[in-house]
Amino acid sequence: MMSLQNTLLVDHLLLPGASTQLGLYRYGQCRRGVALLVKAEQVHEASKSPCLDEPGRRQLLALGATLTPWLFLPCKTSTSFAAETKKGFISVTDKKDGYSFLYPFGWQEVVIEGQDKVFKDVIEPLESVSINMIPTGKQDIRDLGSPQEVAETLIRKVLVPPSQKAKLIEASEHDIEGKAYYTFEFVAKAPNFIRHALTSVCVGNGKFYTLTTGANERRWDKMKDRLHTVVDSFQIFNV
Repeated sequence: MMSLQNTLLVDHLLLPGASTQLGLYRYGQCRRGVALLVKAEQVHEASKSPCLDEPGRRQLLALGATLTPWLFLPCKTSTSFAAETKKGFISVTDKKDGYSFLYPFGWQEVVIEGQDKVFKDVIEPLESVSINMIPTGKQDIRDLGSPQEVAETLIRKVLVPPSQKAKLIEASEHDIEGKAYYTFEFVAKAPNFIRHALTSVCVGNGKFYTLTTGANERRWDKMKDRLHTVVDSFQIFNV
């Protein structure tokens, strides 16, 4: 079976050394969020890679903004189309892109370029959920490897910046209506905080879906049940 890293290479989603090319970010405080800075020299090197044609290079550069659910910049709040369906939670259903999930009541929707949906707590900005999608030719998440292989690759090359130390806690597979999902738990340690996160990934509708939620480690015990509700509620459907 082709590894996830090689598969994403074929799909022009990752390159060898993508831990530096996709980790194009430095973190700094920006009001109540986290500022994003792109290292120009890394973008320049990525743009010269012989492994990609011109559309592939553009896709790689766009990935930096697309696959970073940690960055919550001050943005205007968009109108949510969600309806409350479970006590303490709001339900989101996107009929165009084919997914649904729950998030805790009180979190606000923010608009971030490259993310399809982001909701966060305005007081505790590390408490958030984000979802994004990338086109893929695969038909099933299992085509990319085992839950642990997929989790370790995404954590190392996409979900956590190179400046942070990450640790995978566990990874598992479950089915919903015949569709396979991988869910994994991990922590990422930055100089001034530790984020405890949960991610669910799935393949369908010609897309690779990634939903990530989490909280500051100091609030994990208080938030973990709600965050598990969020990640367990994630489903995709045919569109």
